Amino acid sequence: MNKEIIICIIVIVFVITIDIISQNFTKDSIKKITDNLDALRNVVKEEVVEESNNITENILDMWDEKYEVLSFYIEHTELEKVKTELVELKANVEEEQYGEAVGNIDRSTYLLEHIKQKMSFQIKNIF
Repeated sequence: MNKEIIICIIVIVFVITIDIISQNFTKDSIKKITDNLDALRNVVKEEVVEESNNITENILDMWDEKYEVLSFYIEHTELEKVKTELVELKANVEEEQYGEAVGNIDRSTYLLEHIKQKMSFQIKNIF
């Protein structure tokens, strides 16, 4: 009986530890990307073409890096929605359609915050 209890406790501790690690990675990743999106919003409002393109490329590169890990434990449809918005954002920045780019930034930020809330350890997410 003692062995079973110890094994159960070890499994529970392992699951909680993995959840904490994944939640911290998710929060950190989303914060970095949303910070860059906010910086891009400021640059887009000023219509600085070269800097807008550089920040957009940086955001897409960062997303591709984070996507590799996030895809292990987050629904792919949620991640694909973000990728779609970021690709549209890149196209709008390259075409200098800054009004549309701001919309893409807002939608991307909303989707990222939704993922963060969905993955957070809360009672409403457990049941």
